Amino acid sequence: MSAHGVRLPPSRRRLLTATAALAATSALRLPVLAANAAVPGGFRDGGDLVFLIDSLGPTWIPNNSAISSFQGHVWGHVTDKLAYVDADGKVSPWIATGWEQNSDATEFTLHLKDGVTFSDGTPLDASAVVANLDIWYAGRIKEGINPIGLFPKTYDHAEAVDPTTVKVVFKAPTLGFIPTLGYHGSILISPKTLAQPVAQQADLARTSGSGPYLVAAWKEGDFVKLIKRKDYNWGPAAVGHTGPAHLDSITYKVVTEPSLRVSAVQSGQADIAYSASPQELKSLKEAGFTIATPRYLGFVNGWAINTKLAPYNDVKVRQALQAGINRQEIIDTVYTPDWKLATSFIQSNVPGATDHSDLLAYNPRKAETLLDEAGWIKGRGGIRTKDGKPLSLTLYSNPYLATAKSVDELIAQQLGRIGWKVDIRAYDVVTYGQKVTIGGPAVPAYEVTRSFIDAGTVAGILTDANNGENWFALGESDATLNDLRDKIAGARSVEIRNPLLDDLQRYVLEQGYFIPRTQIVQRIYVQSPKIKGETYNGIAYASYYTAARSA
Repeated sequence: MSAHGVRLPPSRRRLLTATAALAATSALRLPVLAANAAVPGGFRDGGDLVFLIDSLGPTWIPNNSAISSFQGHVWGHVTDKLAYVDADGKVSPWIATGWEQNSDATEFTLHLKDGVTFSDGTPLDASAVVANLDIWYAGRIKEGINPIGLFPKTYDHAEAVDPTTVKVVFKAPTLGFIPTLGYHGSILISPKTLAQPVAQQADLARTSGSGPYLVAAWKEGDFVKLIKRKDYNWGPAAVGHTGPAHLDSITYKVVTEPSLRVSAVQSGQADIAYSASPQELKSLKEAGFTIATPRYLGFVNGWAINTKLAPYNDVKVRQALQAGINRQEIIDTVYTPDWKLATSFIQSNVPGATDHSDLLAYNPRKAETLLDEAGWIKGRGGIRTKDGKPLSLTLYSNPYLATAKSVDELIAQQLGRIGWKVDIRAYDVVTYGQKVTIGGPAVPAYEVTRSFIDAGTVAGILTDANNGENWFALGESDATLNDLRDKIAGARSVEIRNPLLDDLQRYVLEQGYFIPRTQIVQRIYVQSPKIKGETYNGIAYASYYTAARSA
């Protein structure tokens, strides 16, 4: 870890002075290649960008289950992927120039760009891709390196046919393999880094990727400074540029107070404020700032319900919870029209998503009837009880979503009118990661904000089959869910798979296994008008690889 740290001074006016001091930490010299895309009109090559963020997450182990929504910003500039997935879910070549698959989607052949290197000089060739695929699938669990959560569980093996050709074999049809290569966890890391012990992998400065930026300095919980890799020449064609980045550096600086992040951009001391309050967006846009609220491909914001915990082992209680939430009131009160009503437990822009709004309609009378039938009787203060115990729900507000606590508070009011006693607990990112887990012994409702690229990967994580994540603590107990999971996994075409995905969505919502709140806009960006040319991918991360600063 670099010792060249910076601290945010009390005065807002000194913010850029502090972060600019990081420039002295760079001593890297690489050959210059000409960019192959023009800088936007009125903008220039060079310059620095300061991105204010509320956290940098708990660990920098590169391949570790699921990269946090904070760390993905950094990894998106330090590493590359085999495929690129844009904001509309379209998959196109990147490090893999093309691919073929057999008729039953069990074997894939990837063709790689020649001449790509990691920043440690190691070639990004077929053997390096095999090393990455293997660790995405299996991790090294005993060492504390977990598999990538949404990487296909059907993976069998991969082999290097020649330096630029990889054959990938699955135990069963795996339609989602190619799209998943664009998932934000599927980052390509040098085999030398992957071979390091976990403690060294956790040191970001030791990680070698092949991306357009290098880590110049970092301090845990404080900042990460990236500098341009001048010999980079293999960006994704889909963004209209493949040569070196335009900006010289990007500094991600932790500033925990949302208002301070926004005011620093307003005063010109920083360029990007992340996770601003939705209520500020209209006035900021009117003042000339660039506002971005991209939706990612993934799950809606909602709760995975732990069916092992009473009373949520009762389907009627779960159904009452589903009917007792006024989702339109959440959008009207906490959000803006940029947010959309949930129509399933996956986002409506995901290929294969279907509309099940009828199962998510606000119906407090139905909820009351279901609770009556389940034996929960209203008592003093309107709280329902059964066998002397109150109908209770503890919500753990998700620190990755700035609005989570406000939404929890509103839902607590809505459920309180039906008879629930709702408690809310809020932790920082690190503590939340330690105490709150899907299916955890004391967590009845786990708030999900999770991206994925291909809907076919969803069924595989809902139970514990093939190292699935067992979201609802069902194990193998629900035969219907297991059957849908297996049929979706075995589908050889999207025409076969899509009706099964529709059945899965309806069944999960009917059973109250997943309680949607709203479609997710997790990543909110407030940007200076002096920066142009950024792009947003299918998981809503902003890339400044193509961005430039005004002259």
